[in-house]
Amino acid sequence: MAKMQEKKEKKSLSGQLLGIALILMLVFSLLIGAGCSQGAVTPQNDDEAGEEAAAGAEGDEQVAEEGEFIILSTTTSTYDSGLLDFMLPAFTEKYGIEVRVVSQGTGQALETGKRGDADALLVHDRASELQLVEEGYFTDRQDVMYNDFIILGPAGDPAAIKGMESATEAFTKIAEEEEIFISRGDDSGTNRRELSIWDKTGVNERGEWYKSVGQGMGDTLRMAGELQGYTMSDRGTYLSLKDTLDLEILVEGDPNLFNQYGIMAVSPEMHSHVKYEQAMKLIDFFMSPEGQDMIASFKIGDDTLFFPGKGVE
Repeated sequence: MAKMQEKKEKKSLSGQLLGIALILMLVFSLLIGAGCSQGAVTPQNDDEAGEEAAAGAEGDEQVAEEGEFIILSTTTSTYDSGLLDFMLPAFTEKYGIEVRVVSQGTGQALETGKRGDADALLVHDRASELQLVEEGYFTDRQDVMYNDFIILGPAGDPAAIKGMESATEAFTKIAEEEEIFISRGDDSGTNRRELSIWDKTGVNERGEWYKSVGQGMGDTLRMAGELQGYTMSDRGTYLSLKDTLDLEILVEGDPNLFNQYGIMAVSPEMHSHVKYEQAMKLIDFFMSPEGQDMIASFKIGDDTLFFPGKGVE
């Protein structure tokens, strides 16, 4: 009797499993049929297809405009000075294009652009910029503005360089006295110019008094102030921070300290994904009478930080 009962239970269980399997197969078949019905395409003539594609493209364009942005790779001096905070909102309001700023040393900014990781650049190493335009990485470069570099130090001026007309002589004196000198050390335009001046001094060995910190201009200035050392800065960043620094301008006016800025677009032939047309709108804005007037009007107190256009031939 027990064996017969066990067989009945097994048979009953098998029947239940078979029933469940049949139900699942039926449901699956219905889902497949529904999916095929929903995915069916009604034949269109060429005109209908073209109209639908055009409508879709127009919708995509509207979405792109709503969140449109470009990436500007720029030197820390334009960022730290506050110039971009002053100018970019006016550009965005006019064109509806957001500008996302990547603040780096000029050397890093140029590499960012060469990789195609930016759409436009605003930097200050004219010789390198022109070379890279020649090589095809960048295009439509313009001399957008200029200022100058200055040599700063503590009011006590232990190296006695104040008033010197030659940056090379001032650097030589700092080295002779082994006074603290803070270098950005970040391959920025400022750092490149500083190193070119050191090359002219013939001082090839710089000891512990020379500190290469790998920082932006603002942090370098603060460190120089804290250590009461010397440094070289663009005038714009110094003027924007001078009220917080214990540093004075000691040497200025040497032609070797002239500082030209350039603005340019990343070449779409080198990187097809870049937003060239939008980048050109930014360049045109900076070079327009409106943009140039804004550059000239940007001041800290009575001090002008940048001058529009090209400074010297």
